[in-house]
Amino acid sequence: MGQSFQPSRFAVLVVEHDPLILAEAVDLVEEAGFVAYEARNADQAIRLLERHPEITVLLTDVDMPGSMDGLKLARAVRDRWPPVRIIVTSGHTKVTEADMPEESLFFAKPYPPQNMVQALTRVAEQLLR
Repeated sequence: MGQSFQPSRFAVLVVEHDPLILAEAVDLVEEAGFVAYEARNADQAIRLLERHPEITVLLTDVDMPGSMDGLKLARAVRDRWPPVRIIVTSGHTKVTEADMPEESLFFAKPYPPQNMVQALTRVAEQLLR
């Protein structure tokens, strides 16, 4: 296990309908050294996942317009791209462990940026094992 962790080897797809929160989350991901992709709804997210197999982490909000919310997106990603790590956030919806796909994390908004960076690092490191 001589590999050192390099965030730049991991791509994070940030899915958030609010433009300001999306920009802040993308900045956080990039400042932590990860590559960031962004989508404003689940349909855009699915298209990006289909075109970019390098995406290894999904960071999605629950509440968003479109064909599915963030929890449905998270379950669809778990089914279709099982290796992708999933982090779900929400500032409005109460999310229980039963709502979440297997092996995913939940953060209530507003979340401390450092806690999110630690979680991103932890889930990306799991991919090295």
